[in-house]
Amino acid sequence: MPKLVDHQERRETIARALWRVVDQHGWTRATMREVAREAGVSLGHLQHYFTSRTGLLTFAMELAAEQTGDRVTRGLAALDQPPHPRDVLRLVLAEMLPLRPEARASSRMSAAYVLEALHDPALRKQAGLGLRDGRAMVERLIRQAITQGQIAPDRDPDIETDLIVALTGFTPLLELEVIEPHAALAAIDQHLDRLFAEAS
Repeated sequence: MPKLVDHQERRETIARALWRVVDQHGWTRATMREVAREAGVSLGHLQHYFTSRTGLLTFAMELAAEQTGDRVTRGLAALDQPPHPRDVLRLVLAEMLPLRPEARASSRMSAAYVLEALHDPALRKQAGLGLRDGRAMVERLIRQAITQGQIAPDRDPDIETDLIVALTGFTPLLELEVIEPHAALAAIDQHLDRLFAEAS
């Protein structure tokens, strides 16, 4: 009886190989041939699943986003229920920053994805949708906290949302060792403490 092939698993294996190449060598080294070598498959085998570098990058980013979502879900389950909006925002921000190996790989993939999207209209639209979805999630939390009296009612939810999203800009500072992880987390904690303390 022929062995059944799990095509999704094969795609994920190749995508993780791309993560490793990008993480260790950068996006410019992430050729289809190099990714095939890292995945331990032939170039033809890789091209059976991904006909272009852009297609591979898109799938790898979707997988990375799914993995980040899984980590956030596990983190939320460990919080008090229902979780306080401040704790949710802190968790999400921490998972978006390259503070652990798995988050670092996702972060570097995201940087490669954004750079590629600047010159590819289809990717640009897709990347923009993903970022807008993330911003919308933060805005919902901010508005919920204002409604529940956890953030002062005179705060502008749009501005506060943009300030929270801007905290993900610590990524290049962390990657280039301009600041240490504890400093980024301290800045996040201080911003959130100020935002939520004003309502009490």
